[in-house]
Amino acid sequence: MTDKHKSKKELENEGKETVEIFQDLDQTALKTEMFIEKYAKQIGIIFGAVVLAVLGYFAYQQFIANPKNEEATLSYLAAQKNLSEGKDDIALGGKSAANPGFKGTYEQFPGTDAGKLSAYNAGLLKFKEGKYQEAYDLLDKFSSDNKILMALKYGAMGDAQANLNKNEDALSLLDKAASASDDAYTSYYFTRKAGLLALAMKKNAEAKKYFETIEEKYADYDGGTSDAYIEMVKNF
Repeated sequence: MTDKHKSKKELENEGKETVEIFQDLDQTALKTEMFIEKYAKQIGIIFGAVVLAVLGYFAYQQFIANPKNEEATLSYLAAQKNLSEGKDDIALGGKSAANPGFKGTYEQFPGTDAGKLSAYNAGLLKFKEGKYQEAYDLLDKFSSDNKILMALKYGAMGDAQANLNKNEDALSLLDKAASASDDAYTSYYFTRKAGLLALAMKKNAEAKKYFETIEEKYADYDGGTSDAYIEMVKNF
């Protein structure tokens, strides 16, 4: 509604509200001024520290983090190319500065996204080599805001622990993988893996819980492949 169409009463009320707002602002400004006068020295120190921190952050992003991100990304992509060509050993790298590979990329740029993803890929390659503890340690260094990737990380770490005969830890990680993502298929996949491991460990009550979850939530993904296991554990 324009000022032309507003009644005199409405305009008067708006005027009063405006005056009240400015009065409140004046009071706030006065209180702020008195506070600043009383604590000028402390505020100066705090403000100076904040300014330095902000400037330091932007300087870091501009002159250190961004160039490192670019360099890390190029290094990651070179390793990924070797992996796509089936050159696993070269893709893993870590043996020379000339060929950092995934392992070297993580070691040089651990704080970058490309560096973290390199740790994940290096972990999978170490797992493929049968070096399960090294695989676990590398996977543990990976972090992401992507929930599906985190589910895959926990699942791979669980597989590494199972191959190290640490089945309790493996089951805990598979359980974590099953609940890490909102993606239904990912949750189904790791719920089933956890159920199968629980069965192998003779943890029948826990196995029942996992397979009942599949029956209730993920039947569309299972295609009946877990029916036998569900029947097996129903009496527990």
